[in-house]
Amino acid sequence: LKAVILIGGPQKGTRFRPLSFEVPKPLFPVAGVPMVQHHIEACAKVPGMKEILLMGFYQPHEALSRFLLSAQQEFKIPIRYLQEYAALGTGGGIYHFRDQILSGGAEAFFVLNADVCSEFPLQEMLEFRQQHGDAHSFVILGTTANRTQALNYGCIVANADTQEVQHYVEKPSTFVSEIINCGIYLFTPAIFQHIGEVFQRNQQELVLEESSNGWQRAEVIRLEQDVFTALAGSGKLYVYKTDGFWSQIKSAGSAIYASRLYLNQYSKSHPERLAQNKPGGPIIRGNVYIHPTASIDSTAVLGPNVSIGEGVTVGAGVRVRESIVLHGASLHDHTCVLNTIVGWDSTIGRWARVEGTPSDPNPNDPYAKIDSETLFRDGRLTPSITILGCSVTIPAEVVILNSIVLPHKELSRSYKNQIIL
Repeated sequence: LKAVILIGGPQKGTRFRPLSFEVPKPLFPVAGVPMVQHHIEACAKVPGMKEILLMGFYQPHEALSRFLLSAQQEFKIPIRYLQEYAALGTGGGIYHFRDQILSGGAEAFFVLNADVCSEFPLQEMLEFRQQHGDAHSFVILGTTANRTQALNYGCIVANADTQEVQHYVEKPSTFVSEIINCGIYLFTPAIFQHIGEVFQRNQQELVLEESSNGWQRAEVIRLEQDVFTALAGSGKLYVYKTDGFWSQIKSAGSAIYASRLYLNQYSKSHPERLAQNKPGGPIIRGNVYIHPTASIDSTAVLGPNVSIGEGVTVGAGVRVRESIVLHGASLHDHTCVLNTIVGWDSTIGRWARVEGTPSDPNPNDPYAKIDSETLFRDGRLTPSITILGCSVTIPAEVVILNSIVLPHKELSRSYKNQIIL
């Protein structure tokens, strides 16, 4: 068994700015550990997992190499990074590196998108494949969305008895099915034959369209639109439906929601990562992650859903809720931080209030997913999570509401609903 984690590359993650300026999005900390570490941890737990490959077109990055080295040591499994020479799409990348994936005689391999957060029921997907279909069938992880939100995802129509995928449409314009694609797949080497057919077809079309100005590449292949649509109804593709949590991490606001889902899971999977109320320690409400190097005043109140990074300082009487505070930030006495991501090495002055508007899914709808909000609506900034880029300084006694502050800014007054460039 092997696993491939698709981490994308620098031109993506635009909705994740200004945070993606400082660190590749897959290394952004969610619930105290880099986003992609949750994937690696889930893969490393699967019996028989021989190697984990990260695939994307980030330049070999110092932070990325450091992370891979420490993850290899921690999970005792070979982890390599394969760099694409250009953005090849979700299918093009694995086709380009098919020899690397199959080396050592891999019988099956998982493909996971890095920008999802999930319970990763990988073992269950393996068992499901043994019960349904044959040795050469492929499995998509699916989950239920509500009717309106399903249109934003890949929709799967499956046979109710066998779970065989009969029809697949990526982001349909009208309602097709409420079962959506979670971006987590289990393939056998046979998938490369199907991707190869798409590659050949692309090449032929390019030959016919000699006049096209040559920027399209036959190697750019999208698993969802090009491969699954063709495979549906062929008896080769099955869907395993999960009731576990799942969410996309496209925008910074969805990172706070993902952090909440992972912190909830920690009570079962990593109770040691959750902070406890101790005499002389801060007041903890709900699930909170605090890095051991952070220094927090005993009168501070943290939680629910708070993640405090390395070397953070939190002063007296500070209140933090539904927020991620990244390493080196400092919250002076009596600040109030709600629904906010505080960037690396940022400082918030005394009695300041920094607040955003959560973009959480509807809590009364069990199938609601997080909406990927557009930044602007009707020419105005959509109220959302407040984001402070790295090294932002906020003076004492001001209010920052629903705003995005780019890195290295020193503010002098209060702001509301603004992007501060």
